[in-house]
Amino acid sequence: MKILDKLHFTDEINVEQVELKGFSRSVAELEWLLLILVILYATVPDTLIEDKWLIIKSSLYFAGFVLAFHYLNFYKRETRWKLAIEVWVMIAFITFVLWHTGKIDSPLLNLYLLVIITSGLTLGKLTTVLILALITCVYLYMGQPMYTGTAFSLQNFGQLMAVFSPYLLIAYLTTMLSADLQYARKMFKHLSEIDDMTGLHNIRSFNNTLMAEIIQSTRYKRIFSILMIDADNLKEVNDRYGHEAGNRLIKALSNAIKSCLRESDTLARYGGDEFIALLPETDSDNALEVGDRIRKAIENTAFDMEGNQIKTTASIGIASFPNHGANIDGLLHKVDRAMYQSKNSGRNKVTLYSESESRLH
Repeated sequence: MKILDKLHFTDEINVEQVELKGFSRSVAELEWLLLILVILYATVPDTLIEDKWLIIKSSLYFAGFVLAFHYLNFYKRETRWKLAIEVWVMIAFITFVLWHTGKIDSPLLNLYLLVIITSGLTLGKLTTVLILALITCVYLYMGQPMYTGTAFSLQNFGQLMAVFSPYLLIAYLTTMLSADLQYARKMFKHLSEIDDMTGLHNIRSFNNTLMAEIIQSTRYKRIFSILMIDADNLKEVNDRYGHEAGNRLIKALSNAIKSCLRESDTLARYGGDEFIALLPETDSDNALEVGDRIRKAIENTAFDMEGNQIKTTASIGIASFPNHGANIDGLLHKVDRAMYQSKNSGRNKVTLYSESESRLH
């Protein structure tokens, strides 16, 4: 397949990679922002810093870490583990800087907000809660001079948490926003891959599944078959009884086909009155048996429309991997030709693709 075809038929894993790459770019920008803020503070005269060169040296180490992760292909594939590692390193760097710039009295304390926002938007609610718990423990440890040598009191604890409460609020709001965005993304993905009328996969979703099946079957030397199913008289039903009858016929077809398939099979509406099914680990002979069951199920399907019994038949084509094609374009072309061979030979038939002659049932 061409590169553009591979991009168009990307599977869910590749979609996640696009999302993770976007997150990675955002995290990199936040890391550089963090680094700039620390360096600016370190270079301002009369700031409360125990050792400015120590801060600058740690900043250089942090810059090297960012360069390795984002620009030297330290990780060639984006993962959430990579993002988590970056967040942990950000926490360590900020804590080190705070320890040498006044601890909880440091004006750089708000840098923890960058970590919380980054985690909330990229790593999810549970991880953000864990990270917030760690930051809280570090914050309380750095603030222990407030009650060292005195009995711990709710007043001391309250004073510490009053300063820290905005961090809790921002963490909560960020994780809620992230959850809403994730839900919206899943809903959009669902709507973009499902046919409204039948509830089946659409052709985009089917192509993604087919692409993944080709990859798996090539790797493990497995076979599979695809079926193209086309109603023989939808146009006549639409012309005679109206489009509502045609829509009911399409739904009846989808139900009849589904009743003949396994849970592991994938059925999609190819367009109009055409359907396409993927049958994993199914050779040509078994695919012919499935095709004939579908043909009979459709032939025996009928529904009443204002006192009229509406029925149809279907022409079915079959192609198998790898005998009839080793890529999406080849398989779809062959199964489409097999389906038209069924139509041209009298309809209501099942045809296995053949270059020379067709095997008809």
